[in-house]
Amino acid sequence: MIFKRRFADVVARQLDVFAEDEAEGLFAEVSEMKERYDSADRDDAEEAYGDYTDAVEAATEALADMRDRFARTLEEDTAEEYEAAFHKAVKKRWPHFGLEIENR
Repeated sequence: MIFKRRFADVVARQLDVFAEDEAEGLFAEVSEMKERYDSADRDDAEEAYGDYTDAVEAATEALADMRDRFARTLEEDTAEEYEAAFHKAVKKRWPHFGLEIENR
């Protein structure tokens, strides 16, 4: 779709900025919680998984907030195209966030 390509550069830059801004914040927390879950023994696995999903949810919320702020500057039809491009890029770059981004 031509519109998705139209937003490819802006979305890529947005995701680059997000990754840089959150490298020591949300991304570090997601990585830490994933490692904790992966190494958890059977008794602690459920809680560790809950902590991991909470971290993923927080990062996904932050991405959705960024998406929504930009989408509000666009006309409704154009915003829908931008959101589709944004979702596709997130799914490709960060699959664990991409599974949730469309529901936000």
